[in-house]
Amino acid sequence: MKYRLMDLLACPYDKHFPLELYVVEVNKYEERNVSFRSKPACELYCAFRGKEVKEFGGKDPGCDECIKYEVKTGVLYCPTCQRWYPIKDEIPVLLPDDLRKKDEDLKFLVQIKDRIPEKIWLQGKPFNLSEK
Repeated sequence: MKYRLMDLLACPYDKHFPLELYVVEVNKYEERNVSFRSKPACELYCAFRGKEVKEFGGKDPGCDECIKYEVKTGVLYCPTCQRWYPIKDEIPVLLPDDLRKKDEDLKFLVQIKDRIPEKIWLQGKPFNLSEK
């Protein structure tokens, strides 16, 4: 998942923006070169730097470097409804609760538990490790 996608994603349930991003693993594609017409390339939120775009005062936050990275594994988290969404193999999975597979989600949480905040694996919705 490109960091730039965070400038567009909101919680499917309550529309909270921006979601919190917890990166477990990244891939870097050194050969990727993109020229943006204007910088910052994001409109509202720069997840690469973890700041709102207005905080940069029109200066480039490092867009040419940002575009070289993909979040391979991680979690998107909504602080309003406490729902979490996995990022697996560079793909964010923002499915509604009833379409998620509990066993797969719990297995994913166990694998990354030590690299994400406790609030996600202990209290996150729709599933968390306190249920095990």
